[in-house]
Amino acid sequence: MAAVAAPFGRDMEDCFARIADLTGRARADGVRVLALPEACLGGYLANLDGDAEGPPALAADGPEIRRLRSLAGDMIVCAGYCESEAGLRYNSVVCVTGDGVLGHHRKVHQPLSEDSSYAAGDGFAAFDTPVGRLGMLICYDKAFPESARALALDGAEIVVCVSAWPASRTNPAPDLADDRWTHRFDLFDQARALENQVVWLSANQSGTFGDLRFVGRAKIVGPGGEILAMTPVAGGMAVAELDVQAALAAARRSMGHLRDRRPETYAAAVGGF
Repeated sequence: MAAVAAPFGRDMEDCFARIADLTGRARADGVRVLALPEACLGGYLANLDGDAEGPPALAADGPEIRRLRSLAGDMIVCAGYCESEAGLRYNSVVCVTGDGVLGHHRKVHQPLSEDSSYAAGDGFAAFDTPVGRLGMLICYDKAFPESARALALDGAEIVVCVSAWPASRTNPAPDLADDRWTHRFDLFDQARALENQVVWLSANQSGTFGDLRFVGRAKIVGPGGEILAMTPVAGGMAVAELDVQAALAAARRSMGHLRDRRPETYAAAVGGF
């Protein structure tokens, strides 16, 4: 499996050229599951203060998604885009193979002024794929433990979180690798994998777009919270090989975090998670 950190902008042909290169490289490495960043079809917002223009809005069954499917071929590919539906725009991620769409998620949690550009999604659901049951999140969703836990309780064995996670705007570090938002990005990835004992693929934008500087750092995290592969902040493709079922069984053999829950003791406000 592989997770990508790469820059994507408004030019759709440039986006597809980059995706074609990445899917080709992944296929050559024997990758079966490839996670591309949030908004890799048309770019993210230029700022988080209310980007009036925003990325191009695409139909969930439109030609761009069909083109993504053709590039995916026999791989499972997760990719973020701006979805148009019934006059609303959503920050969405789709999971495809050459045979069709396997799953879809609309971002639920919206930071700062993102809600002026997108409507919010309303739930989390896992779905079956040829490599196991998979769930998807987008960026800020992973800051909320309930998001990943909802997927784990729905049977997700692999969670793909696609992001356009930026560096700090108020106190940026001279070295992006030392930025406090880079640290948070890494910490959330490891914590969500460990607490739910799932395989975690984290893709992210890299480089800059508009006012934003993205932290890169795509990674694959095992169900024990260990980082199996990670890109630098500059970007790249993190690739790891593992037997998902064996990794989950080993992680859950003695300490089963889902098995050992006591939902009857938890506050009703957290919905029994």
